[in-house]
Amino acid sequence: MEEIPYTCRQTLKTPAPISCLAKGSSDHFFAGSDDGSVRVYNQETLKVVKAIRGLGEVSSVACMSHYTGGFGDMWVASNRHALHFAMDTEKMILAKTDATLTLKLCVDDDDVLNELSLNQRNSQLAFCLDSGTVGVVDLSTKQITRMKTSHDNICATVKFIPDRPSELVSSGYDSRLLHHDFHQRTVLSRFDLGRTSPLSESSGVSMSPPFILSSAMSPSGILAVGTADGRVWVGTGGEKMSGVSSGTSVKKKRRKWEGLKQDEAFTADVGHGPIVALTFIGPRTLFTSTLMGKVTLHEIGRPTADGKLDISSKWTKATADVNKVNAIIAPEGLIIIGGLSESGGGMIEVWEESKSGDV
Repeated sequence: MEEIPYTCRQTLKTPAPISCLAKGSSDHFFAGSDDGSVRVYNQETLKVVKAIRGLGEVSSVACMSHYTGGFGDMWVASNRHALHFAMDTEKMILAKTDATLTLKLCVDDDDVLNELSLNQRNSQLAFCLDSGTVGVVDLSTKQITRMKTSHDNICATVKFIPDRPSELVSSGYDSRLLHHDFHQRTVLSRFDLGRTSPLSESSGVSMSPPFILSSAMSPSGILAVGTADGRVWVGTGGEKMSGVSSGTSVKKKRRKWEGLKQDEAFTADVGHGPIVALTFIGPRTLFTSTLMGKVTLHEIGRPTADGKLDISSKWTKATADVNKVNAIIAPEGLIIIGGLSESGGGMIEVWEESKSGDV
């Protein structure tokens, strides 16, 4: 294991548990809470500079960054609705009535929104529900498209696939990964993690099935998901290929995204306990966090001569004040971890990358 290059800079307390985190534009990050609030923090001062209150439980925040700086716009998932807020307003504290658009994305009243994701152009908003439904909102027309194939249980995550304008991948508590063409509403490929569970390979007893709790997509098209039984599944089949052509390095786009292809994927045991959050900080560099706060930096290796794929852990560090983790993000030079304190309130830990020369 390498020396840990991060130290805890500060902890931030909130009245209610932190349910989600999101990187904003410029030097801000967003934290959603169970009490229906969203706080906007300045990354330098770690002070709250703007907030939204009174939304109902917040499960996800997706930021539409502006290249001109400022706070940008954002979408918030709250119960059955996705709400759009323009954050570059003079108001310091916004309310539900300040939403510029509210979309009801759940058909049934007992259904709940889980994750929202924006595509690269901020023109499409993907969503997933407790009922297992996956859908996309065209933000120019506000048309809602629901996929023909749903998950058999809670759909926990949904991610757009880089450089694939009509494709996304969803995952859920049914242990399945579904690769959708959302224009055609069809499934292009699928993979069932339950079929590769250690339970099927040994007589051991696992306390948790391989429910998929979290996912992350690298800019190059590698997919990673975290499971309730402490594993990470990594699919490299959709990675944009680096090659050499006539002495020149080139990036080659595959004809199809094959990120769920079994012979270019692997599963690794990375933690004792559910992998509740993960995020890429490079094409093959990945942070994972367990529910109880074991944060690990991993490097996804290149295939060996015999074609074997693997992941290596570089370092591990435990949270000090976040007792149960719900979310992790990694803005440049920082790791931000959000969840519950020991007393059941909200807690955020901000870890800072050590400067060269620091002891």
